[in-house]
Amino acid sequence: MARIVLTKGDHKGREIELSGGELVIGRDDDCGLMLVDSKVSRHHAKLHFQDGVWSLSDLDSANGTGVNEKLITTVALKEDDVVAIGDTVFIYKNGGLPAAAAAGDSDVEVVPEERNAVAAPAKAAPAPAPAAPAKAGSAPAKAATAEDLKLVGQMQQSMDAIRREVSKVIIGQDDVLNQILMCIIAGGHALLIGLPGLAKTLTVNTIATVLDMKFKRIQFTPDLMPSDITGTEVLETDRVTQQKEFRFMQGPIFCNMLLADEINRTPPKTQAALLEAMQEKCVSVGKETYKLDKPFFVLATQNPIEQEGTYPLPEAQLDRFMFNIFVDYPKREEEMAIIARTTMSAAEPPGVVMDKFAVIKLQEVVRKIPVSDHVIGYVINLVRATRPTDAEAPEFIKKYVSTGAGPRAGQFLVLAAKARAVLEGRIHVSCNDIRSAAMPVLRHRVLTNFAADSEGLKPHDIVNRLLAEVKEPGAEAYTPPADAKKKAVKK
Repeated sequence: MARIVLTKGDHKGREIELSGGELVIGRDDDCGLMLVDSKVSRHHAKLHFQDGVWSLSDLDSANGTGVNEKLITTVALKEDDVVAIGDTVFIYKNGGLPAAAAAGDSDVEVVPEERNAVAAPAKAAPAPAPAAPAKAGSAPAKAATAEDLKLVGQMQQSMDAIRREVSKVIIGQDDVLNQILMCIIAGGHALLIGLPGLAKTLTVNTIATVLDMKFKRIQFTPDLMPSDITGTEVLETDRVTQQKEFRFMQGPIFCNMLLADEINRTPPKTQAALLEAMQEKCVSVGKETYKLDKPFFVLATQNPIEQEGTYPLPEAQLDRFMFNIFVDYPKREEEMAIIARTTMSAAEPPGVVMDKFAVIKLQEVVRKIPVSDHVIGYVINLVRATRPTDAEAPEFIKKYVSTGAGPRAGQFLVLAAKARAVLEGRIHVSCNDIRSAAMPVLRHRVLTNFAADSEGLKPHDIVNRLLAEVKEPGAEAYTPPADAKKKAVKK
């Protein structure tokens, strides 16, 4: 009888006989082989008996399924084939069954390693994936180039280097760092909520240094004027001709990374000066419009408790921010390390890991990454479930929410999920990426009503409950339809 021998992972040393014609592998508890591994999808791959041999099919997993160091969609297994799924590795033994056809004669499609930049043991630089057929009425997506995929493949090492350099200055706050980087390469802006003294400014400044970006900080105050941000025209006299002319003096907004410190301390007129820059990446002064340098990222901070003399951001302006990132107190051991390090000699300065041109390239790559229909369907289900007027919204949403998220939330969820995949060296977006981005994207777009306030429910409580209520697509969404399987068979 055919069997698999597990050589690496949670079940190392175990042998499983293949019977019953099918074995589903994944994280879900209904899988025949359940793996506790964050790199493994809920329903990752399936072993099935087909045409007298055992075949292995990838179920549209996040990180792909590898056979002999190549990513596959479906392949007939041969004696001693080595299969890698996340951190689990097993060897296939055919148990005396007829040998599967050689790779050149196989009647199923094998996806070369170059189709994806995530093959666990991959060493060679990947080549571009073939473009998916365009749907009617949609513009054809730009395919990723070999250079794009090589850059993505190197991102895991780059992220480790970024974390190392940032940790020279900032201790802990890993989630904050990850979310800021996701927001940057997705081309969005972030609102940072945290108490004073939690190193918000220092974190942003350090990230700007590591990414070789021009950094500026504006302290927002009640008397700050729009021209203090954008710049103004000044009258100058030419030393040679003695003629007078106006010359534009650039404001601090002309940078790559702008920290808008305590943005709610300035009146709406000054707050609005950021809107055009955030959305259009340009500044209009008088009759002239000035383009901002790429990349351009705004990170605004707010103090969550001190609200006297503040001007809360209106909902329309809040919606311009892709992420709402919460900075919490450090853990006990982190706080001990912070105090010990900062009361001694100066720390080693962080070095540059990636320049701004690489960041621009990554922003372009994020836009090229395809997203499957079932992932977009999950995004739509999440966003529409936040709206109390929607007939299919859960009852607790109708009870506790006054205003739900708009279409921009769905756009940001998909972009953030793509950015997360890129930062992990993947070009495949999963529902798990969407769930990881849901809190910072939805937290400031779900507005609670009096009933929620009276029970002490905050927007993050609503989002957590929503993630538990709205289920990910089931196994049927990952299984290709019968006609698609037929197309994969070579004649």
